[in-house]
Amino acid sequence: MGDMEGMSVNECWKEMADCIRSVARKVLGETKGKRMIDKDGWWWSESIREVLREKKNAFKEWQSVEDQNESIKESKRGAYKECKKRAKKEVAICRAEAHDKLYRSLESPEGQKRLFQIARARERNGRDVSHVKCIKDDSGRILTDDESIKKRWKEYFEKLMNEENEWNGMLENPPANMGLVREISVEEVKMAVRNMKNGKAVGPDGIPVEVWKLLRADGWKWLSLFFGKLLQEEQIPEEWCSSILVPIFKNKGDVQNCSSYRGIKLMSHTMKVWERIIERRMREECEITQNQFGFMPGRGTTDAIFALRQLCEKYKRVHKDLHMVFVDLEKAYDRVPREVLWWALKMKGMPGKYVRLVRAMYRASRTCVRSAAGTTGSIDVAVGLHQGSAQSTYLFLLIMDALTSDLQDEAPWCMLFADDIVLVGEEGIEVQSRLTGWQRRLESVGLKISRSKTEYLYCDFGGLSSPVPMSLDGAILPICSDVKYLGSLIQGDGGIDRAVQHRINAGWMKWRQVTATTCDPRMPIRLKGKIYKSIIRPVVMYGSECWAVKKKDENRLHANEMRMLRWMCGVTRMDKIRNEYIRGSLKVAPVVEKVRGSRLAWFGHVMRRNKSHVTKRVLNMNVEGHTGRGRPNKRWIDCVKSDMRMKGVSM
Repeated sequence: MGDMEGMSVNECWKEMADCIRSVARKVLGETKGKRMIDKDGWWWSESIREVLREKKNAFKEWQSVEDQNESIKESKRGAYKECKKRAKKEVAICRAEAHDKLYRSLESPEGQKRLFQIARARERNGRDVSHVKCIKDDSGRILTDDESIKKRWKEYFEKLMNEENEWNGMLENPPANMGLVREISVEEVKMAVRNMKNGKAVGPDGIPVEVWKLLRADGWKWLSLFFGKLLQEEQIPEEWCSSILVPIFKNKGDVQNCSSYRGIKLMSHTMKVWERIIERRMREECEITQNQFGFMPGRGTTDAIFALRQLCEKYKRVHKDLHMVFVDLEKAYDRVPREVLWWALKMKGMPGKYVRLVRAMYRASRTCVRSAAGTTGSIDVAVGLHQGSAQSTYLFLLIMDALTSDLQDEAPWCMLFADDIVLVGEEGIEVQSRLTGWQRRLESVGLKISRSKTEYLYCDFGGLSSPVPMSLDGAILPICSDVKYLGSLIQGDGGIDRAVQHRINAGWMKWRQVTATTCDPRMPIRLKGKIYKSIIRPVVMYGSECWAVKKKDENRLHANEMRMLRWMCGVTRMDKIRNEYIRGSLKVAPVVEKVRGSRLAWFGHVMRRNKSHVTKRVLNMNVEGHTGRGRPNKRWIDCVKSDMRMKGVSM
C-alpha cells in the first residue's frame, strides 16, 4: 500500500489489484470454478474406496482368465460377485451413517444455516430447465455450434444495449450546480464495505469485497485515499469499465429464445463500493417526491398496496366508481438515453462534481456475454443503465422524478414504484387525459410505454356508470377484472377473495420448490416447521396486513395451511390426528393468528407515521357519499378493532 503521489488512477489500481491477486493465488490457489461431476459423493470414505478397489481388482482378475479355464474363470467370477456384494453393502452403510450424522447436525444451532443450503440445493436439482446451451436465431432455427451461439448472444445484447427508442432529442440546459463536495472519509468506506453481501459473483478483476472486509482498517484507509484520488481526477480505472454479462432466465417464455433472458452484469466489487458512497451522497443532495415508493427509505411495496386498497375500500363504501390505469415501461433500464441521465442529474440540482463522476462510470463502458457456449468478444455499451450496478436504481428514480414531478398528482391518486406507475381517478376521461400527458412526456425522451402490459382496472362500486375506453395512440387498453400490482392482486369489485387465492397459489408454488426437503421422512420434523415458517408462510402472507379478511377467507387460509402441514408430516385426515398435535410437532402457530399479528403491527406502524404520509392520509380520508341500505362492507379498521379486542387492547 504505497504512496499514490505522482501515480495515475490506473497505475494505483493496477499495483494494488495485482498485489491482491498474486497473494491470493499463492495462499489460496486457483480453481476452475466447475462443479464436481459426482455431486452425491460427499459421504464417501476411505473404507468405500478400499472395497471398490478390491472389486475393481477382482473384476480384472476374472476378465484376465482365458475362456478355456472354465473352472478358474467361474471361481474368479464368484470372487468378483462377492466383492461387488460387499462393496454395495459398504456403500449403503456409509451413506446411511453419513445422512444420519447430517440430519442430527441440522438440529444444532450451527446446523441451521446448513439446513437452508440443503433446501436450496435440492430445489435447484428439482428445477425445470433454467438455461440451455443451444438457442434460436432470429428466424427460429436452433443453433448448436459454440461459435454460432456466442455470435447470437453478442448480436442480441449488442442491439439491446445500443438501441434507443425514438425521441425528439430536445432537452433544456439547466444551470450547473458548482457547489463543493467533501473528501471521502474512512468511515464512509467502512460503512459501504460492510453493507455489501458476501459470496457474490465477481467482475473481470476477480477481487471480491471479502478482501476489503478482511483487510479491515488498512484496506479501508487505502480505499479512502484511492477514492479521494478518483474524486479529484473525476475518472475510474480502465479495468472498471469492463463487465461480464450473464443471461438469467426469467422463468417464463421459450428457454431457447434470447428475449426470455435478463442480462445481469458482473462488475468490479470495488467499483460497487465506490458507487455506494457516491449514491449515498447523492441521496443527501436532492429529494425524490413522496409518490415514489421504489428503493426509497421509509417507503415500500406495502405502503403502495395499503394506500390502493384503502382507496378502494372507502369508495366502495359510498358506492362511487374508480378508474385505475397501471402503466408499465418497455425495457426501461436498457433504453434510457445517456443524455437524459445527465440532464436529469442537473435538473435535480446535483453538484457538478457528482455529475462528472457518474459520467466517468459510463464512459467507454463495455461488456462480454458469458454463456454455456463460452464467452463472447467485447461489446460497447452506449445506451441504458447498468443492470447490476449499485447506483442504477437510484439514477432511474432521479430520471423519473426530473421528468414527471409536475405531472404527479398527490398520492394515492398517482403512485410510482420505479417504472411501475398507477394513475387513479374518479372520472375515466380525466384519467385518460393524465395518461396521455404521461405518454407524451415519457416518449419524448425515449421511454416507451408498453402497450401489452399497461392495464385498465374499472372499479364498478356504484353500478351507475360504465367504463371509459382507455387508449394509447388509438390502441384500446383491455378492461381487467383484477390486476397484479407489486405482487398483490387488486380486484375491480374491491374484494380480496381472489387475492387470497392468489397468495395461496403462490404459496404452493414455493412449496413445490422445497418439497424435496419438507417431505423428506428423515428430516427432523421441527426443522420442517422452520422451513415452512421461513420460506412458505411469508409467501402466503405477503400483503395480508392490508386485507380486510372475512371469516371465509380465514377458513381458506387455515384449511390450506393444515393441508400443507399434514403433507409435510406424512399424514392425512384419515389418520385421525388432531391439528393441535401437528402444529405442536412442527412448532407452527396458526396462520390466521399470524395474519392478525401482522395487521396489528402494520396498524401501529401507520399510526406512528406523520400526518402527511400517504398511508395515514388515506386511512383518515373521508369520501363524501351515502353508504346506502343494508349491512356495510367490513373495513380494514374493523378488522384491526376486532384484533385488538381479542388481544384485550383498546384503541
